[in-house]
Amino acid sequence: MQEVTTHDEIRELLGAPIARVAHKERPRLHEYDRQWLANSPFCLVATSDAQGRCDVSPKGDPAGFALVLDDTTIALPERPGNRRADGFHNVIDNPHVGLNFFVPGRGDTLRINGRARLIRDADFFDRMVVKGHRPVLALLVEIEEVFYHCSKAFLRSALWRPETWRPEQVPSRPRIAQVVERPEDELAELERYYGPAYAERLYG
Repeated sequence: MQEVTTHDEIRELLGAPIARVAHKERPRLHEYDRQWLANSPFCLVATSDAQGRCDVSPKGDPAGFALVLDDTTIALPERPGNRRADGFHNVIDNPHVGLNFFVPGRGDTLRINGRARLIRDADFFDRMVVKGHRPVLALLVEIEEVFYHCSKAFLRSALWRPETWRPEQVPSRPRIAQVVERPEDELAELERYYGPAYAERLYG
């Protein structure tokens, strides 16, 4: 293996970005960014702990779940999950976060970098109620950089093209759980757990 260990080597291999790409980040939301967030039902939240160990957590809710509080502040509600809260523990030690917001069918994404805080209650929580669930925690992000990322990765992967989807090529979620997470449980029990009732418990 020939390892790359310097910034100069990266530039030698990949070249330098053109000026409008190198300096496209902005410090606050534009109206188009607000529209994007209002139509995004899904994002990835990247964090790292004090030692630099990283985590990327998916967050999803009805479109517009990322609440815009002002041009430099957004908030993401926490919903019931597995309670690991890896990203939240990271934020306590290291507030820097990176978010990537998706709109289904679009190849470009909206990226937001900033500093996060954990909020256990605020007036705006009332605006985050979904199916009767009022969050007990929210991630408040003070925006430092916002910019759009191009669609090349989505075009190369054909991610949004249904004719390329092959979900049956990998084991089902119940089978994965039974083999690598819950070997003491019967497969039939896990199939019931991850069946139609699973979606009914998302906010309960």
